[in-house]
Amino acid sequence: MKHLPNFITSLNLASGFISILFAVNGNLVAASWLIIAAMVFDFLDGFSARILKAYSPLGKELDSLADMVSFGIAPALLIYNLLRISLALPVEAISNAEGIVIYIILFFPVIMPVCTGLRLAKFNIDDTQSTSFSGLPTPANALAVAGIVIAGRYSDSGLIDGITGSAAALLIITLVLSLLMITPFSMLSLKFSSPGLQGNEERYILAVLAIAALLIFGFAGAALIIPVYIIVSLISSFLR
Repeated sequence: MKHLPNFITSLNLASGFISILFAVNGNLVAASWLIIAAMVFDFLDGFSARILKAYSPLGKELDSLADMVSFGIAPALLIYNLLRISLALPVEAISNAEGIVIYIILFFPVIMPVCTGLRLAKFNIDDTQSTSFSGLPTPANALAVAGIVIAGRYSDSGLIDGITGSAAALLIITLVLSLLMITPFSMLSLKFSSPGLQGNEERYILAVLAIAALLIFGFAGAALIIPVYIIVSLISSFLR
């Protein structure tokens, strides 16, 4: 049983890799659902490690490697494809791109995996991030991108269509999410120290707001979860 957390982490990594395969072949919706599957496995590996007390240096390193693939490279590839589609470029856009501006736009998503790598490396050597995070967690970064794709696919929101169809909006989202991962802003950890309300007020508020967004806006609410998380985290940090 002590190897169970590492096995679950490997499922996270596998989900991220398969997400990349789907994204490369243009199926961004399936790629997004696989990122969410990777997030579930990412939660379960930590949960099982705590229950079984099966912590290990190997598990810590494997977790970061899996997160790099699932929450850094996979969402960046989604952004790349959304940019390509917004510019009406073919799948082989990199090979046939003309003009320095197109190259800059198409290579812009590389910022996301670079910042993801920096965020994960910092987390591995920082022992102070048990109750809160310094910078946007990498799964939140991935969910922000996947949420936009899922919202665009399953809702009729003109706002979401406007975002996914605008290269400028996608570039701004990429830059903001990437920089938030490496900034020292305190972000709320979703780990409950106990099931009670005391000490978990912000977490319950976030859960209620996320559920409300999904109930009110349907799938379009998926794109609101991470912005709400960021706002709640920043307010909570300011009030402390």
